[in-house]
Amino acid sequence: MLRVEGLSKRLGNFSISGISFDVAAGEYFILLGASGVGKTILLESITGILPVDEGRILLDGRDITNEKIQKRRIGLVFQNQALFPHMSVRGNIEYGLRSGGVARGTAAERVGAVARELEIMGLLGRKPDTLSGGEAQRVALARALVTEPACLLLDEPLTSLDVAARSGMRALLRRLNRNGMTMIHVTHEYEEAVSLGTRIGVMEGGTIAQVGSPGEIFHRPASEFVASFVGIRNFFAGRLVRKDGSNGAIFESGGLRLFLVSDEREGEGYAVMRSEDVVISTERPHSSARNVFEGTVVDIFPARLGVEVIVDIGVEIAALVTSGSVANLGLECGSRVYASVKASAIRFIGG
Repeated sequence: MLRVEGLSKRLGNFSISGISFDVAAGEYFILLGASGVGKTILLESITGILPVDEGRILLDGRDITNEKIQKRRIGLVFQNQALFPHMSVRGNIEYGLRSGGVARGTAAERVGAVARELEIMGLLGRKPDTLSGGEAQRVALARALVTEPACLLLDEPLTSLDVAARSGMRALLRRLNRNGMTMIHVTHEYEEAVSLGTRIGVMEGGTIAQVGSPGEIFHRPASEFVASFVGIRNFFAGRLVRKDGSNGAIFESGGLRLFLVSDEREGEGYAVMRSEDVVISTERPHSSARNVFEGTVVDIFPARLGVEVIVDIGVEIAALVTSGSVANLGLECGSRVYASVKASAIRFIGG
């Protein structure tokens, strides 16, 4: 649906170079990377705000590399919303339609339809400076959607929102994608990437280091950089089941059963835990940890902050320990050990 081939762009002393990836129709594609790696430059090159130095951009097989912005059928939502302060919400949403020559009656119908879909009908007469962060982001999203783009690009759309608004916006974006909208979403937060993305492209220094599903990125990082950046080795797909009326819950993934603390709704998603929160012992621990598994050490290797020990408990789980602990416990491949982790150390990310 959208194809980027060998795209390069230099701005001053920084450049993105040789970037290639495909986004299928109806896919939610995440560009994940730290600040300054070129994510926004890439988005602005795709939309036509920045002319590219090399490469091609194709949409449904049509080369749009040198097309005018208005003809690309690509919508862009900025991190800071970029709403016109002197216009009403209605005026902001219909701006692209009116400047594109869409008749007044048709523009009014489209604005009404998208406002109802995004639940902002009550905001149409207000000015941007009266809106909350979440409301302003919905208006910016409506302004992009009303032009009926074939692909929607989102530049850190959740960064400036509070927790409640962020949760509501994530749900809205998932719904838009389920309804068929193709989306490319830039973020620096792995949790955001996992909760929304069908596939993830990890960016490093102006290039894409790896593209894959969330499971591929977290379980099989293609480089030391990707492994270090995502920082999570224990990443499991499964289902959250509420076991009582409190925040206590159970996560089930195949034969793995984890107790955790979460206020997320029941349903499909991912359980993640840091390797440094997994405790290894040669005797069954008498701690308060709810999750205790017996298993076999299958790999031991140096890591940036210690030694990583991989234990097969039916699935593989990674623990980060010191070299002294490896020696004191006499750990080697084949050792029978216990791996334990507290419920509070496990995070659930809804899918």
